Amino acid sequence: MNASPAPQRPDSARSVPLNFGLAHKVASFITPGGPRLEDQRKRSAVEDMRYAATAAVDHVYNITGLDAAHNLHDSELLIVDRATWVQANAQSFDVMLGPVAEEVLGSKLEHLTDTQYAITEVGGATELGAVLGFLSTRVLGQYDPYAALAGHGASGGRLMIVAPNLVQLEKELNLDPADFRLWVALHEQTHRVQFAAAPWLRDYMLATMHDLARELGQVTENLPERLASAATGAVRGMKNREALGEGTPAPGVTALLSPEGKELMDRVTAIMSLLEGHANVVMDAVDGSIVPSVKTIRRRFERRGKNQGFFPRFMGKLLGMDAKMLQYKNGQKFVQYIVDQVGMGDFNRIWESPENLPAATEITRPQAWIDRVLGAAPAKTISAQTIPEN
Repeated sequence: MNASPAPQRPDSARSVPLNFGLAHKVASFITPGGPRLEDQRKRSAVEDMRYAATAAVDHVYNITGLDAAHNLHDSELLIVDRATWVQANAQSFDVMLGPVAEEVLGSKLEHLTDTQYAITEVGGATELGAVLGFLSTRVLGQYDPYAALAGHGASGGRLMIVAPNLVQLEKELNLDPADFRLWVALHEQTHRVQFAAAPWLRDYMLATMHDLARELGQVTENLPERLASAATGAVRGMKNREALGEGTPAPGVTALLSPEGKELMDRVTAIMSLLEGHANVVMDAVDGSIVPSVKTIRRRFERRGKNQGFFPRFMGKLLGMDAKMLQYKNGQKFVQYIVDQVGMGDFNRIWESPENLPAATEITRPQAWIDRVLGAAPAKTISAQTIPEN
């Protein structure tokens, strides 16, 4: 599971037309601002969300037993609106995708006229802005480990809570605001703890995503036709789901990849499944003494996920988000199985090195990970702390 080193931007007479600033403007223009609150209610909500995000750290420490989580407050904590979330992600995308895009697409740009280049720049920014705008209405929170690489935030990354989305969902599902905000914060702070427990993880993931981006770059010649095919498949998948009650998730970007690219996609998906699954297990480990209405939150939150309109479902199919959500659920089962079998302390060995990360096949076969990583040898735990049962 060795990823290539992260590439450096080559010198080029013409930069790659990934205009993240323009994408931000497009997303801000098309995205609704969210629910309107009186100034006092808005200030109160921001203060409550900030408090919840800070308080969540101790709960994550108690649940995971990871020494890295102890009094961990090295990330920038931001309570943001949708437009700011889009701007922050545009900045991070520049770090994540910019260098490899120049490497892959640089030679192709030499053959474009100024008009073709301008059309490519505006078209790409519009597409990216539309996707970011859509996601900005759905995301509740996010931990971004790459903000510091873009010259923003603290060394520990940037943790964002998207305030209008929390306020809107609290009202829609009739949830206790304080409980729901802490529940969401537990998930995002768990992601910060993961990267603190595995300080090698940020660069490893970045290099792997760069390798995947290179593979995607090999199919850019036929990208419009392939995306059109993916869109057709998205609609077909939605019709199948409505007719049969369920359906096979649409392939999304996976359909664009070579066998090598699909292997990289499997690797990235396995890592993301682990990270999301682990965060979900931590959320589920809290009981009524921490989040009094946690059972109600879980029940209503899950029910809402099964009742979405046409556009959210279509975008989920097109982007492959429905497939990824299924894999994230497998990630939660993976983590829970291992914790139930060997305890949280031995599970924490997963953060020791890239070799201990699960392979894609192990996500659905967690016993295989136990046999490979723990084996018959005495398990070395990251922390000797006793994990309390919840």
